[in-house]
This record gives sequence, structure tokens and C-alpha cells, in this order.
Amino acid sequence: MKRREFLKLTASTAVAAFVPRAVLGSDESGSKKTNFVFILIDDMGWTDAACFGSKFYETPNIDKLASQGMKFTNAYAACPVCSPTRASILAGKYPARMNLTDWIPGRQSKGPRPCEKLIGPSFNQQMALKELTLAEALKEAGYTTCFVGKWHLGDEMYYPEYQGFDINIAGISYGWPIGGYFTPYKNPKLEDGPEGEYLTDRLTDEALKFLDDNGNKPFLLYLSHYAVHTPLESKKNLTEKYEAKAAELPAPQSPRFLPEGDKKARQVQDHPVYAGMLQSTDESVGRIMKKLEELGIADNTVVIFMSDNGGLSTAEGSPTSNVPLRAGKGWLYEGGIREPMIIKWPGAVKPGSVCNEPVISNDFYPTILEIAGLPKRPNQHVDGLSLVPILKQKAKLDRKAIYWHYPHYSNQGGRPCSAVRAGKYKLIEFYEGSHLELYNLEEDISEKQNLASQMPEKTAELRTMLHNWLKSVGAYMPEPNPEYQPEAEK
Repeated sequence: MKRREFLKLTASTAVAAFVPRAVLGSDESGSKKTNFVFILIDDMGWTDAACFGSKFYETPNIDKLASQGMKFTNAYAACPVCSPTRASILAGKYPARMNLTDWIPGRQSKGPRPCEKLIGPSFNQQMALKELTLAEALKEAGYTTCFVGKWHLGDEMYYPEYQGFDINIAGISYGWPIGGYFTPYKNPKLEDGPEGEYLTDRLTDEALKFLDDNGNKPFLLYLSHYAVHTPLESKKNLTEKYEAKAAELPAPQSPRFLPEGDKKARQVQDHPVYAGMLQSTDESVGRIMKKLEELGIADNTVVIFMSDNGGLSTAEGSPTSNVPLRAGKGWLYEGGIREPMIIKWPGAVKPGSVCNEPVISNDFYPTILEIAGLPKRPNQHVDGLSLVPILKQKAKLDRKAIYWHYPHYSNQGGRPCSAVRAGKYKLIEFYEGSHLELYNLEEDISEKQNLASQMPEKTAELRTMLHNWLKSVGAYMPEPNPEYQPEAEK
């Protein structure tokens, strides 16, 4: 084991060993510390829950969670693909600042393709051990930390147990269930279950066991589902249920698919297998919430619900629709980065409240620290803001803009670009020919009307902001592809 890894593995253990037990279980006033359950879904779209607009998927438990907490309508992932967003949550930084800007290992890991005009920059293949993660910060404060599910932030020497988690169940380098959703899972961090066992159910079982064993002390449970990422596999009874439901739907008023660049974006939610996967995910949320009630710790536990990128709508089966948002996973249009987000904080957040202010996944780190009553770590979560003021509905965030940098081609058809949202305006700069697109999201949430030529001053203002930010975080840029062949694009 490398020296840095050894130090990270032992530092919080040493802290815990010398902190009095009374302090580990309470804050300075003697009150019991707040627990945290973070539920992260993979590839779930903004409108994939009924409380966010779905008319086809059934998500009663997610809907109930929203009724008990605050629903965020302008919540963003830091990247339109998974690994960078996951790092942003745990490190409190923009992916560009960490040079972790694509899913690991990335589409161009095998070299540039002749059909692509640009070569995406090389990027880190792990979340660096130098990052003091959210889990490490809580562990140092006496929390027991558990990671369950998808990791996808580096190979074995960068697994959760080296990044602040006491327990790692199923967290490995792969970003999808390599054995599928039914046992055998082929996951070295998860023993196979009985025949027919479903992965989403199993991960929930493991999370419930952790709660049973650790519910009497401060904890962070980070339940990171592989669902609803491909492969598309649902339990037979659920697939049949939604096949019957889809058959009863009226004929769609618009085509099932519409062009989106050189791909096609699904316009209708009616995929039976995907719907079944979502129902299993929703049932997981319900089981977690029920367990918190049974253990008598629901009132002292903050529950956070989020997705890591937009719904898959333009490739790989295109199982869901993000309408009214444009495109989906792999794109910097709203469908690729706007997420269903809910925070339940008993006693502080008004049940059923709604926040329309733009927030981003970098914000979770300082938010959780403040809720826990722990000192901020501004040198670490440099790109995040605590959401406590808006959770308590006392003030707005002091932030001018939110940024994205995705200098890569995506599997879903997205092309290298960067973006900035400032107020109601969003600018996207595509690097093939430096093409600019400006949208007024308050009036045009579907990003249909490009205002760049109509509003040259606003376009120039946001472009300057974007370029200054890219420089400040040391963003790496794509370069021309010397092997590009125009005929290969056809």
C-alpha cells in the first residue's frame, strides 16, 4: 500500500480512537448528531418521478419524500455523465478543477476516431487521494460511513475504503453492473445471492443491515444505486405490469422520437423495462424510509435524493424521455444535466416546499457540513455553496453563475463544449467551429430558440464569464484531430 493511501485509511481511525465516546455521539451542546442518508440514482432523468412530472412511471415513495422535504426544480449535475458528477459530490469541486471531465475510462480511451474533428483531452482516471472527501470529513467527526453500490471513481487503490468509507459494499471501478441486475453479479465486493435475486433489492438489503447495526450512532449511509443504468433489466412481473400499462396509453400526439443533432431523442415515457427498474428503485427509497422510522431515527436523519446525470434518451436503447427538456445524458442541454433532487431535513425544511433557485452537485459537501454543525473546509469544497439558507427559506445563494466543461464526445451524441448559466440565461459554446447557443431558460426550457445572434451583448458577456472560469480552474481543452476524415462522419 502506498504511503498516501495508508495515511488516508488510518487517519480517521486514529481520530476516532482518541475522541471520547460522548463526543462521537453528540455535538458540543450534548444534542444527538444528525445522521445522513444520501441516495444517488444512476441515469435518472429530471421528469422520471411522478412528483417531477411523469405520467407513466410510478414512484409513490419518491413522491412521499418530496412531500416531506424540499423539491429542487433547478438542480444540476456537474457533468452530463457519471464519474465527474460523483467526484463533485464527494470533493465539493467542479470536475474541470480536478481534471476528471468524463466517465472513466472515457470514450476516447482507445484513441481518436476518424469521424470526430477533435480529440478530447486526457483526464484523471480516478478521484485523487489528495481530495479530503465528504466521507473523510464526517469520519473525522466521529461518523460511521458506509458506501453501498456504484463507485466508478478509479481502480482498486481508489475504492471507497481509501476515500473515507468504513464499509464498502459493491463499490468497484466499473460503472455498470458487470453481471447484470440478476445474480450472479460478478462483483468482487458483493457476494452472489440466491437465484433470481435482483441487484437493486440486494443493495437495499445491505443498506438496511447497516442501519440496523449502526442506527444508534452518527452515520453517513451513501446508497449509490446502479439502477437505472443499462443493461435494461427489470423483474418479470414489473415488466409485464408496464407492458400492459403502455398498451393502454393513447397514441402519442407527437412522434415517439425526434431528431436531436445526429441522434434521436425519445419524446414519450412508455418503456416497460425501464419503468420496472424505476419502480424497484422507488421501492428501495420506501424501504429505507420505513427502516428509519422503525429505528426511531427518522426525525434525526437528513435524506438526500439525487441523480448523477440526465436520463438516457438519445442512445443505448433510449429508454426514457426528458421532455420538456432537450436531449439527455451525454449532452449539456438541460436534459443531460438537470436532475430530480430532494432534501428532507426534519425540523428545518418545510414539508412540501419547492426551491426554484439553481443549485449544483458541488453544493452537497458544504451543505452537509453545516447541517452537521461541523466547520467548513473552504479549501476543499471551493466550488460548492451551503444550501442551508435556502433549505430554511431565509436567503438566496450568493452566486452569479454555474458552469460546466465537457470537452469530449459522448456515447450519446454530445459534442465537446462548455456552458454557463447566469440567472435565466444559459450559454453553450461548442468547440467544433466555436459555435455559440444562448437560451432564456425561464421562457424556453426546451432550448428551442437560440438567441445568440439576437442578443450579441449578453452572448459576449456570458462567453467572457465562461472563458474566465475555464482559465481559473485550469480546464483542459480539446485539440484538432489529425486523423479526422470528413467522409467518416456520414
